[in-house]
Amino acid sequence: MDPILFGVFTLLYIFVLIWGVKRHKKTASAILFLVVIALIYDNGVLAVGHLIGGGELLELLNYGRYWLHALFTPTLILFSYFILREAGIHLAQKNWMLYLYSSLTIVAIIAEYFVELHGLRLAIQDAYGVLSYVSTQEASGPPPMIVIVLVALLFASIALWWKVEWWWMLVGTVVMSLGSAIPIDVGSNAITNAFELFLIIMLMLTAIHFSNKSYLYN
Repeated sequence: MDPILFGVFTLLYIFVLIWGVKRHKKTASAILFLVVIALIYDNGVLAVGHLIGGGELLELLNYGRYWLHALFTPTLILFSYFILREAGIHLAQKNWMLYLYSSLTIVAIIAEYFVELHGLRLAIQDAYGVLSYVSTQEASGPPPMIVIVLVALLFASIALWWKVEWWWMLVGTVVMSLGSAIPIDVGSNAITNAFELFLIIMLMLTAIHFSNKSYLYN
């Protein structure tokens, strides 16, 4: 069942990307497209794992999942800054805010490299019908990169709700945060990906909305 779910997620992400490309006014918040592309790849590899079969090709494709996650997911920190600027939030017009968020993005990438990628070894896994290669390292709590990303998204989403009464991004961030923090045993590994998809839809809706506003700052 899970391969079908991951296949559905892949198609939905492709739809979200097309939706964004057509409706977004190509402002800085279009950096979100990078994350969507990475998630298309991630879910696509999980969907076709059994069709490819175990071996060097599937292992290499799964290494790609880890690298794209490490390089592109932290850009959501920059997205948080850009969306505040495009919403006309006064604080986001300060240059030091751009420097701060850029630095946090770099820190998150470096942290993910040393926590997840440095010395990364993968082992084959067949779980709920999904054939993939996963890290042999045992997780010891939430990755620092994910924590930084969620904090940045939460700060931005609260600011949007408070200043301009836009609450969709906050809903997506809270649902994703709770879904990641609360163990949910539904006989599937796709539940986290479902929360991710919901978050990305809310972020794309937010990006499209504010990229079309007339009060954009240069």
